[in-house]
Amino acid sequence: MTIYIEQQGQGSEVVLVHGWGLHGGIWGDLPARLAQRHRVSVVDLPGHGRSRGLPAAENLQQLAEAVAQRLPAPATWVGWSLGGLVAMTVALQSPSPAARLVLVSSTPRFVQAPDWPAAMHPELLTQFAEELTLDYRATLQRFLSLQVGMDAAGRAQLKILRHEMFRHGEPDAAALIGGLAILRDTDLRSRLPQITCPALVIHGAHDRLASLPASLYLQAHLRDAQRVCIEHAGHAPFLSHPDQFHRLLQDFL
Repeated sequence: MTIYIEQQGQGSEVVLVHGWGLHGGIWGDLPARLAQRHRVSVVDLPGHGRSRGLPAAENLQQLAEAVAQRLPAPATWVGWSLGGLVAMTVALQSPSPAARLVLVSSTPRFVQAPDWPAAMHPELLTQFAEELTLDYRATLQRFLSLQVGMDAAGRAQLKILRHEMFRHGEPDAAALIGGLAILRDTDLRSRLPQITCPALVIHGAHDRLASLPASLYLQAHLRDAQRVCIEHAGHAPFLSHPDQFHRLLQDFL
């Protein structure tokens, strides 16, 4: 069994990598929209979605290598949250299969340190992990509700997302635990200047998981980076502001 990858479209290569505890369905209709001009590969990370049953990666490097060896190169890697860590690690490979990076609601370090206050307190990450483990569906539904808004369009989008999210079952427990360890232990700050490909950093102004200072740090320490802050967006701007997000991505591509 190999990592599940869904591909569609023709043109320049684009890879979409989801965040912790979810699967490629979180991107909604974005892959189909991008596929009008590009060849889009949507990944289910090991232990998630249709890659359930695969052994969980022991560390970020192993996870990035497992994903990259199954995907076309060169490509634009779009990584959301944990997926951003994967994308950055792929870009650090030599030679790198990443021609460009799009880092969505990501950060080089997700938890606080004495010299890094611009991150989550470790207890917040642990709390979310416990909630996800105890009641995956309820926790995910609350997360999705916070991201899409509750107007008529948001409710319609939420209905579609709920169907998609639960269609492939819950992630393996080992994948949740391994992903949590990666979020807790990874610190890529010192390696950011080694990433030479162009990068787009997309940040939600109301993101409580990847902070505004972290996005500014990425912009300052990546060699060739531009940054866009989406007002009123949280941790998943591609869900709350799909049209604006698609325009930003298409302009960068």
